[in-house]
Amino acid sequence: MNAIFVTLNVKSEFLQAFTEASFADGRGSVREEPGCYRFDVLQDSNLPTRFYLYEVYRDDDAMNAHLETPHFKAWLDTVEDMLDGPMEILPMKTAFPSDEGWQKQKPGLVNW
Repeated sequence: MNAIFVTLNVKSEFLQAFTEASFADGRGSVREEPGCYRFDVLQDSNLPTRFYLYEVYRDDDAMNAHLETPHFKAWLDTVEDMLDGPMEILPMKTAFPSDEGWQKQKPGLVNW
């Protein structure tokens, strides 16, 4: 599985709007993308204008497909001017759980 950890800084006046847009992208990702196994939106406890996205995809094709989805394009269009600086993207490979473990968790992400 492929994963990315994205760090974003958001202008303080856009915290609520950024959160709402990111939740919509996260919901769309786990519900509508068969190759997306995780999409977490995290807010820094000490610096509330800093957010982290943790995303897990089956492979490069699934990750690239995410970039073409309507919910991702809407998110990017919405938040582009809300960001305070560039996104930092750290690509990774998952170590735990196993690929089978990620696949077994998927139903819990889409049924809430």
